[in-house]
Amino acid sequence: MNTHRQALEASPLDLQGLLAQHHSAPLALVQILREVQASRGWLSQPVLQQVATALNLTLAHVQGVADFYRFFHTQPVGSYRVLFSDNITDRMLGSEALLRQLCAQLKVAPDQMRGDGLVSIATTSCTGLCDQGPALLINHHQLITRLTPERVTQMAALIEQQLPAEQWPSEWSQVDDQIRLADVKLGAQPVPGAGIAAALAREPQAMLDDLKRSKLRGRGGAGYATGTKWQLCRNAVGQAHYVVCNADEGEPGTFKDRVLLTSYADTLFEGMTIAAWSIGAKHGLVYLRGEYRYLLAHLQAVLQRRREQGLLGNAIQGKAGFDFDISIHVGAGAYVCGEESALIESLEGKRGVPRIRPPFPVEHGYLGQPTTVNNVETFCAVTHIAVHGGAWWARIGTAQSTGTKLHSVSGDCARPGIYEYPFGTRVGRILEDCGAHDTQAVQVGGPSGVCLSTSEFNRRIGFEDVPTAGAFMVFDRSRDMFDVARNFAHFFAHESCGFCTPCRVGTELVVRQLDKLKRGYGSSADIQVLYELDKLMHGATHCGLGAAACNPLRDTIAKFRPAYEQHLKSLHFVAGFDMDAELSQARRATGRNDSGAHLENFE
Repeated sequence: MNTHRQALEASPLDLQGLLAQHHSAPLALVQILREVQASRGWLSQPVLQQVATALNLTLAHVQGVADFYRFFHTQPVGSYRVLFSDNITDRMLGSEALLRQLCAQLKVAPDQMRGDGLVSIATTSCTGLCDQGPALLINHHQLITRLTPERVTQMAALIEQQLPAEQWPSEWSQVDDQIRLADVKLGAQPVPGAGIAAALAREPQAMLDDLKRSKLRGRGGAGYATGTKWQLCRNAVGQAHYVVCNADEGEPGTFKDRVLLTSYADTLFEGMTIAAWSIGAKHGLVYLRGEYRYLLAHLQAVLQRRREQGLLGNAIQGKAGFDFDISIHVGAGAYVCGEESALIESLEGKRGVPRIRPPFPVEHGYLGQPTTVNNVETFCAVTHIAVHGGAWWARIGTAQSTGTKLHSVSGDCARPGIYEYPFGTRVGRILEDCGAHDTQAVQVGGPSGVCLSTSEFNRRIGFEDVPTAGAFMVFDRSRDMFDVARNFAHFFAHESCGFCTPCRVGTELVVRQLDKLKRGYGSSADIQVLYELDKLMHGATHCGLGAAACNPLRDTIAKFRPAYEQHLKSLHFVAGFDMDAELSQARRATGRNDSGAHLENFE
């Protein structure tokens, strides 16, 4: 019998103590559910009812939130919940075979709980460990990196022995920064407090003016001018202003923020504090992706040290009236929460469904108040700009893309890891530095970015040429680019929030088409259907997830069409699969925008 599971379910639920920690605030619903699940193993209907009653919420609301996030379980799962990272780079390193091996050794089927309740094994989206995969998560917080068949065999034995994952060999959970090339952001860091002192010497508007002078653009992908965003937020009327850090680094292939959170947290928090001084905020929030739960204690320790140093709290650095502090909200597994309005919904204890815009967060954000949302790398850049000046930053990079950019390099290369380059760097230079050989393609910016073929390796990283949120996945000529696109299609279908029909149905139809091609039942008509789905989804979805879902599909069909054609057959109707009916269904599903709005998915 699984004694650990029995003990969990039999133990009384200290809901009152947990609620007291969160001031019985409905806003903390996601955090409360996460902690309740950690103590109980899963979220049963009676437990959800208890939470709803205690927070004066309806059961439907609480159930809806619990069902939305993939790290919440409303059905029993194993005491050891094993989630293999399923990004394409993990697959390239053999993750599928390792998952099958673990299932066989533990005598459990994928996506099912073993009869004794001890273990369940499944996959999850990218865990942000592409440079040291294959990787997996145990119970959503214990990381295992660099999986091998030998390590999997040892894991199976430890699970059978019911040894807590925290007591497994520590080297299994080792996560290295793997900084391969550093420039201004990853080099020598300002002394804690230096950026704040420089900002205080400028006064808020002068700091904003210098930020505009730097031409810093958000490092989340869309590249909105940071100084302009902060100015709009400062000018907006509200009872309070908020600073939010988007640390929900969910784009497959991206892990740069993981490194900044691990080794450069002071620089991040300093940048948030400078933002607070600039816009007049008293409170900041970090939205930490659920896969980075293991970093929570470290980040809280850095925050506490900064409070003790007078860099957070009341009268920061002795400046009367400059009061600011930061709290951390841990996500529960939802890629769509990388979109700033969906992130704010999650911060407010709701499902992470993107809002209709306008109004934008700078006017109507967290709790309906003016809010600036920037990602980890952007705030780190702000600290350096405060210390060295906007003109210094503007001299780095290109006229339209100033400063440097961090790249998370993984895939078919000898030296995966983090590389920092000035904007304007050739794609080919990055391939040379990371030790890539016989490369046929690079996916820049993750699945929602752009796929480049060999003829494009002289293009340059920058908003005016090849924009990126940070991922740089390398594929040599041994890889089937159809399989790459198919993996990304499954990712988007899995991560769709389901709010709007074009995305919910369209991503599933794309998956069905690609799976049919994979089985060898395709025809040239299937590729045309995929083109049609791309056109129909691109301008009809509620947010950027659905609009970007076909980006890798479009690029790979255009640049690697033979990879698709090798899966084709001449039949137009195969095994009862009617192409015209599928296309008609796609048109009906995506012919209108349910919300009347199109949202960007990134900062």
